[in-house]
Amino acid sequence: MRVLLLSAYDAHSHRRWREGLVAAFPEHDWTVLALPPRHFLWRVRGNSLSWAFGERDILAQPCDLVVATSMADLSALRGMVPSLAVVPTLVYFHENQFAYPDRRAQSPNEPRVVSLYTALAADRILFNSEFNRQTFLNGVQEFLGNMPDRVPPEIPATIREKSAILPVPLEQAWYAVNTLTPADAPLTIVWNHRWEYDKGPERLFAALMKLQQAGVDFRVHVIGQQFRDQPPVFAEMREQLAPHIASWGMIEGEEDYRRVLCKSHVVLSTALHEFQGLAVQEAVACGCVPLVPDRLAYPEFFGPEFRYPSIPDDPQAEGAALAKRLRQLAEQQQVGRLPGVPDLKHLSWEALQSHYAMEFTAVVA
Repeated sequence: MRVLLLSAYDAHSHRRWREGLVAAFPEHDWTVLALPPRHFLWRVRGNSLSWAFGERDILAQPCDLVVATSMADLSALRGMVPSLAVVPTLVYFHENQFAYPDRRAQSPNEPRVVSLYTALAADRILFNSEFNRQTFLNGVQEFLGNMPDRVPPEIPATIREKSAILPVPLEQAWYAVNTLTPADAPLTIVWNHRWEYDKGPERLFAALMKLQQAGVDFRVHVIGQQFRDQPPVFAEMREQLAPHIASWGMIEGEEDYRRVLCKSHVVLSTALHEFQGLAVQEAVACGCVPLVPDRLAYPEFFGPEFRYPSIPDDPQAEGAALAKRLRQLAEQQQVGRLPGVPDLKHLSWEALQSHYAMEFTAVVA
């Protein structure tokens, strides 16, 4: 099968997914076009222009299937390159532009419209979680409801009918043997997310400060991708929690990163914006007990025993709820009775490869 793979905004999780997809199906003849993850608004609106006139010879080559990310402007691309209009298409949604926290509520509508038209132009749509699909459909319903007239009422239903849920798989390397420190060692926590507001760092700070004030002995790895503009709470956290900090900042090497996960007891999320939670899933596969808020996509992947109360409008109250659960885990750790780690083998490429294969075959058929 000849497959054209289009990644319009090739951020880390998108790149990882497309590389895993190509590696999982070596029998296919892949052509990959990927655009760098910068200049977001231009990239989302301009990718069809960049490709249609900058990569026209590649796009004009015969293929059996087009696989595109949701940020690809598929409807415009098929219009500019008419030969693509007759090729079966599958679109993958890593995220959607309708479900960002309030801080992004006033962002331009253009990315939302692009993803809506791309969904309508696709033959098949895959979402990485039901939360992703439902927030997209709800967002489309609300968005179209604000339009003045002549809006077909069946748009959300049309999209749902040709969609399914299929997560981004984990590579086999993440399923490592945990090499924890002895039971009498302090509880070791890892928070491994982008250093941005939508990952809720102020909730992390509130919880860890309460642990420190309660006299709990713990160590924390605050790690993840950093940016020039980052919430000021990180600087305050580093100063106030210095005795407890084991790692700080980005860990560049994947093996070094995996080693930190394998030596930690608990992985935390305080996210306000998450469509699957790959960072948490990686850590769990490495042997960490997850502790995640009872919201977003997390209830789809982890049982109630691994979730703490979600209080999105009150960071301090949510931080207190998280600290309470962490104190319980610290006590359990001291007597060697931490909860068992969830088995995520069903999220591996080995488990999900056949599901992707069936989707490809069905779309082409």
